[in-house]
Amino acid sequence: MPTVRPPAPDAVRPLATARRPETPTEPATEPWPEVDWMTVGTRLRLDPPAGWYAAMKPALEIGAAVLLLPVALVAIAAAWVLVRATSAGPGFYVQTRVGRGGRPFGIVKVRTMFSDASVAKNIEWAQKNDRRITPVGKILRVLHIDELPQLFNVLKGEMSLVGPRPERPEVIASKGLHKQVPGYDHRTAVHPGVTGLAQVQLPADTDTLSVRHKVCYDLYYLMNRSLWLDLRLCAATALKAFLSPPALRRFLLLPTREQVVAQVLQLVQPAAETCVGAATPPPKSAPATA
Repeated sequence: MPTVRPPAPDAVRPLATARRPETPTEPATEPWPEVDWMTVGTRLRLDPPAGWYAAMKPALEIGAAVLLLPVALVAIAAAWVLVRATSAGPGFYVQTRVGRGGRPFGIVKVRTMFSDASVAKNIEWAQKNDRRITPVGKILRVLHIDELPQLFNVLKGEMSLVGPRPERPEVIASKGLHKQVPGYDHRTAVHPGVTGLAQVQLPADTDTLSVRHKVCYDLYYLMNRSLWLDLRLCAATALKAFLSPPALRRFLLLPTREQVVAQVLQLVQPAAETCVGAATPPPKSAPATA
């Protein structure tokens, strides 16, 4: 009787057909009571300051992108070779993101996940130690090399070097971010950025609560953007692979958590001006609750 060989396990199947392990369960984000009390009914009034920098920012950033492009092209080409040599699939991929005024646009990124990771039943955020990310992809993400092709979006006027992170429309819809994150729509008042205050100060999004926290940093940036702040954020992006967020804050004098809270609370409209049932800030004498 012929011997029946058992099927080869996933670990030794060809990479192109191997089934990727399931993504770990989303970890809980650490609460931030000073802002977690806000609900979608909380109204925020933003009046971003206008001035010479707001008018000159697009031209300045396009000039900076042109200067960065020669070095970036070398890094992008090297990343493409490494990705193609170490995992099956294309070196680049295109995604649709939401830009200024809610208009969709396409971005090109260096692929950092296995090629079958995009074929998923549910839309998921990347997690810490995410098994969908390739070994080379982990390095590219730490060094932000996978984001460098977005310099072409800056040249096209679709993005800024510094600004809120652009999100995928399907993530916004599936996670209900418009309905669950106070002030989320204010992020599209400006062009999204290749880097930004929230990207530098906080880890990547893992759940809706982490998005709420990042939006607070985005709101601070909208109200305080300046050439000096943008220069520090660009420097922080370059140093992030080598310094922790607390060290970056101290070294580059970036806004602290307390400064972000103070700015966000200034934007909250009084209860009399908001709709009935809207949440109001807890009294300072009592501890805030999540």
